[in-house]
Amino acid sequence: MKLSERLAAVAAMVTPGNGVCDVGCDHGFLAIYLVEKDIAPFVYAADIGKGPLDHAIVNIKESGCSSRIKTVLSDGLKALKPGSAESVVMAGMGGPLMTEIIKGSPEFIEKTEELILQPQSEIAMVRHFLKDSGFKIISENMVFEDDKFYPVMKARHGMMDWDREIYFRYGKILLKERNPVLLQFLYLQKKSLKELLAGLEGKRDEIAGSLTSGKQEERGNLERIDDRIDEVKKDILHNEEAIAMMEERNPVEIDRILQ
Repeated sequence: MKLSERLAAVAAMVTPGNGVCDVGCDHGFLAIYLVEKDIAPFVYAADIGKGPLDHAIVNIKESGCSSRIKTVLSDGLKALKPGSAESVVMAGMGGPLMTEIIKGSPEFIEKTEELILQPQSEIAMVRHFLKDSGFKIISENMVFEDDKFYPVMKARHGMMDWDREIYFRYGKILLKERNPVLLQFLYLQKKSLKELLAGLEGKRDEIAGSLTSGKQEERGNLERIDDRIDEVKKDILHNEEAIAMMEERNPVEIDRILQ
């Protein structure tokens, strides 16, 4: 079984020897890969949709891995027994759904050793949630595939002492390790934010120039644009702070260059 780059990054996070629950297993490719490569002794392939699960059942049977993969029709982790798997994997879903699944099965999560997450939205929120829920992110990666960026994180129970907002927005480990895919993302984001800001400021000037004292609706539009401009400026500051952190040279590198 050959995985896509984004799923391969997820598989690489799983601790070898751990039983795995793949939530939202879709066609079961990740589960098949994990047992074929002997990364996991067994996998629970869970999905809330009967259609995707039926496809997974066919693929698992054709792979010859049926004895080590159990398919489960489940709303998140609710149909699974606490303690049945050491690793929980969630990929290919939005961040809010991931956090709801985690919150919805506290007993299962309490007995889980690690969470491997690949949120496709609200990534900073997921990182904040993990910290607030008593998890520590211990590993991160980011890949680029099909014109999309995919961050991956592994978290275990513990205290996380992240104290800067850019760590939650972009990943402290990715920043410290100068992940090249993250740097690519930051440059593209900076360009996009600058263009967005210019467009908003142009729109603001247009509305302000035609504003009359009797048009309350226009004043409301102006206030909303001003609020959005403030948000984008804040985003730009965080973006530039992250780029500066990744581009600065440490003393060891400077010494090596001077020598």
